Amino acid sequence: MGMRKFSSLKMDAPKEVQPTGEFTCQLCNLTAPYTYYGQKPPHTRFIVLLEESYVMKDPFTPDKDKFLILGSHCSLCSRSVCVGTECSLFYSKRFCLPCVNENLKAFPLEIQEDMDKRKPQEKSSCKKMDTRT
Repeated sequence: MGMRKFSSLKMDAPKEVQPTGEFTCQLCNLTAPYTYYGQKPPHTRFIVLLEESYVMKDPFTPDKDKFLILGSHCSLCSRSVCVGTECSLFYSKRFCLPCVNENLKAFPLEIQEDMDKRKPQEKSSCKKMDTRT
């Protein structure tokens, strides 16, 4: 009987949302504890993420089913990247910006134009190319 009580107490305890590890973006060094990695975050019935993601419980709400997506792995180089616009983009899969820039011509024009807006440094690298020719 005592065991049954303990397990029901354990289920209601906030210990349930203890971090499983720490996520670190390999580009901007953002670190945050994550509580889940995968495509079906706990306490969500009908949500399936489009990619394997590092997820944490939303600290700004008591709702168990609310969560924040921290990041994922680049589908080309596998480095851990956050979902910040300076670090990665999602186009059918997650790509870190260095990989996007290296393979820019393989992406649709709208992504190429979006990258031009995101990175003013890109223009300076074009100038370097101009001085070489």
